Amino acid sequence: MQYNHQEIEKKWQEYWAKNQTFKASNNSDKPKYYVLDMFPYPSGAGLHVGHPLGYIASDIYARYKRHKGFNVLHPQGYDSFGLPAEQYAIQTGQHPAITTETNIKTYRGQLDKIGFSFDWSREVRTSNPEYYKWTQWIFIQLFNSWYNKDTDKAEDVSTLITKFETAGNAEVNAVTDEDIKQFSAEEWKNFSSKEQQEILLQYRLTYLSDTEVNWCPALGTVLANDEIVNGVSERGGHPVVRKKMTQWSMRISAYAQRLLDGLNGIDWPQPLKDIQTNWIGRSQGAMVSFDVDGHDANIEVFTTRPDTIFGVSFMTLAPEHDLVTKITTDAQRGAVEAYVEATAKRSERDRMADVKTISGVFTGAYALHPFTGKQVPIWIGDYVLASYGTGAVMAVPCGDQRDYDFAKHFGLEIPNIFDGVDISEQANDTKEGIKLANSDFLDGLNYKKGMKTVIYEMEKRGFGFGKINYRLRDAVFSRQRYWGEPFPVYYKDGMPQMIANEHLPIELPEVEKYLPTEDGKPPLGNSTEWAWSTETNSVVSNDQINNETVFPLELNTMPGWAGSSWYFNRYMDATNEGEFVSKEAVEYWKEVDLYIGGSEHATGHLLYARFWQKFLFDRGLLPVDEFAKKLINQGMILGTSAIVYRVSGTNKYVSLGLKDQYQTEELRVDVKLINSSDELDLEGLKNWQPQFADAEFELEDGKYIVGREVEKMSKRWFNVVNPDDICEEYGADSLRLFEMFLGPLEQFKPWKTSGISGVYSFLKKLWKLFHKGEDFEVSEGEATKDNLKTLHKTIKKVEEDIENFSFNTSVSTFMIAVNELAKQECNNKAILEQLLVLVSPYAPHISEELWSKLGHKESISTAAFPVFDEKHLVESSKNYPVSFNGKTRFTLELPLDMSKEEIEKTVMEHEKTQQQLQGRTPKKVIVVPGRIINIVG
Repeated sequence: MQYNHQEIEKKWQEYWAKNQTFKASNNSDKPKYYVLDMFPYPSGAGLHVGHPLGYIASDIYARYKRHKGFNVLHPQGYDSFGLPAEQYAIQTGQHPAITTETNIKTYRGQLDKIGFSFDWSREVRTSNPEYYKWTQWIFIQLFNSWYNKDTDKAEDVSTLITKFETAGNAEVNAVTDEDIKQFSAEEWKNFSSKEQQEILLQYRLTYLSDTEVNWCPALGTVLANDEIVNGVSERGGHPVVRKKMTQWSMRISAYAQRLLDGLNGIDWPQPLKDIQTNWIGRSQGAMVSFDVDGHDANIEVFTTRPDTIFGVSFMTLAPEHDLVTKITTDAQRGAVEAYVEATAKRSERDRMADVKTISGVFTGAYALHPFTGKQVPIWIGDYVLASYGTGAVMAVPCGDQRDYDFAKHFGLEIPNIFDGVDISEQANDTKEGIKLANSDFLDGLNYKKGMKTVIYEMEKRGFGFGKINYRLRDAVFSRQRYWGEPFPVYYKDGMPQMIANEHLPIELPEVEKYLPTEDGKPPLGNSTEWAWSTETNSVVSNDQINNETVFPLELNTMPGWAGSSWYFNRYMDATNEGEFVSKEAVEYWKEVDLYIGGSEHATGHLLYARFWQKFLFDRGLLPVDEFAKKLINQGMILGTSAIVYRVSGTNKYVSLGLKDQYQTEELRVDVKLINSSDELDLEGLKNWQPQFADAEFELEDGKYIVGREVEKMSKRWFNVVNPDDICEEYGADSLRLFEMFLGPLEQFKPWKTSGISGVYSFLKKLWKLFHKGEDFEVSEGEATKDNLKTLHKTIKKVEEDIENFSFNTSVSTFMIAVNELAKQECNNKAILEQLLVLVSPYAPHISEELWSKLGHKESISTAAFPVFDEKHLVESSKNYPVSFNGKTRFTLELPLDMSKEEIEKTVMEHEKTQQQLQGRTPKKVIVVPGRIINIVG
């Protein structure tokens, strides 16, 4: 009977779906284990063979845990809001919901073909109203919360209002906007409703503010930093400028220290932890205020080296700094405005990365040194970012390389760091005064002493204070897009009002255009049905807006990371209509035990998700404040591109071995046109793209040989391999095994389809163990010692490999085991049953089929994982080489517990020994038990 992978895999995929084999229960006596993948965005391109890598690894582990007796939750869904679907809608006029649904069907079909053990009954889609109802609900919870620094957690805003009503805000210790004005309880009560709402917005965990954002005019939306590459949008390559807009923001900065501390308690890759640590950027130093000469204004600076303040010779502001337009002199205005305009075209990421370019403009204004009163020129420079720190730096050329280069370039003063005044007499009486003439003051041993003393003087004089600062900025939460979660917000008297929970979800309206309106409003501004009636509690026509009972709704939508910041909790209770997750479900599952996904999400999804988890924990809605105990970053499967060489300025293409004879340009062509010998199908190429139809080809030995380049698998490079094609030709089990066999999970590795034949051959060998010719045949007899040894060393190795996520070495172990059992002519049922259970997490379809043929009625996923027994690996005998005068003549297997005398007696009586001696008496018999036997003479 032949191994027919197509028939077998279709059969068992249908069985799993019909019987809901992998459906998890929220009520089980078994221990729980929650395995999760970062859910995919369903693009029109579908999956290529690189995408399933992490899914296969997580599926192996989920199946293994089921064999080990766990109640396993292994769900899947779709991150289905996003810019690509909206851009496709703009180009084609097709509603994003339609294209998203089409793409999801493609993805689901591909995922099912690979045989994943997902619990599809818990599928979530972030674009479904039933799901984003709860994303809107979480937004409202954030709006109705503030961060109490005294309790170090988020609390309901009602507790803040109570404080205001009883004692004002003087003693309130909260994370807030800058420049909060103090008021008494009496003043609070006398404020108008609007004034009170404006004050509360300065405390809420989600709030409206004017924010510098990355604005992409061509896409008509704000972009996150990770959506910009080399100063242009990642999607479409459009220019991006910095622009100030009123946006919703999330006060993630309130959680900066807790986000840092939480990294110590989770098993995540250290490089990823380091990325988050650096992104949060905790630093200790001082806030210093420099008065601006001739203006009623001051410049706030945060510095980690307040002890270098006497080396300040100029200041640099970010071009976007609020003070720039106010303090710039008329003589410098033209140059400053031109520089600000040019800077707006560069992304923050580009400005941070550019360490070579030195540029800036003098504002014409001066600050006053707070200690010496000396004038300090104020410049602007694009190396200073408005979103980092205060958007201003005190430049110390003799202590900082970039400041030095800037000063050198523009001919600015570079003073000695010790120039200044002796203020030791004004310092405290602990003899920690600043004696700037003494260089020992600033050496490494006295750094902390110097910091403490300078900060003491700043605080005493009233122009500075010690502070811990974080690089982490509050997250902009508004997007000028259509295809995203609508905010549950309407505006009354210009102030945001939350729609009551019972009226959620607020669903996306239909619009004719997905572009911004002609007057620059977001796409939702195109809707004629986008107003909120407080009488009917429903969305109504815009022409009913009267600002008394009908009000305008928010036109922005939420960013892509909104839905992905809590989806792992929804999987625990995905069909619950009354709660985002029930207490019973979340108390049972608690958190993700194993999360697999890409490290590229370190400062996006993974940081925001930790933030939301901690917030929901603070509000008593979740039992733990970290959502994933263990995280693994899978590597990437790379494509092997095919390259043809065009002679420059011609339509002539030369084969690989001839290219060095010409000046050539490299073009990538479809890898489907290349055979296993790197030979190009010329006729296929001519039909592939018009530019090749009339091309001339110079061959070598009658063939065109392409160059090969290992790089990211991408449609752009025509090196994408479709998993559907692999499943058709070799089967899903072969695909799963091969992806694991390519190398360690965390590493990058190249794909080469020709290599898959090896694992396909292995599966056919496995199949043959159970068959004799065309017949299925296994024996019920007792297993041999060799059978048991092979099985148990395989159990030991595979279990160790899975626990250590070393899936590639397991595949090698399976191959060795099958080869050994074939040589042993083993078809013992007891041995082969256990072997199938070992293989089934990796190759579930063939395992299910053979398991069924062995007479089992239940899925193999219900079988217990084999238990390793060390006794089968303990050697009871030794195959001794028997030597005569140092030359081995034959071997003899003897028990290891034989004494030296017994070994010698047995060997000397053996017929082969007698043949070698031919009646002679040996001079000596050397026996080392367990090692050698040598007969001399």
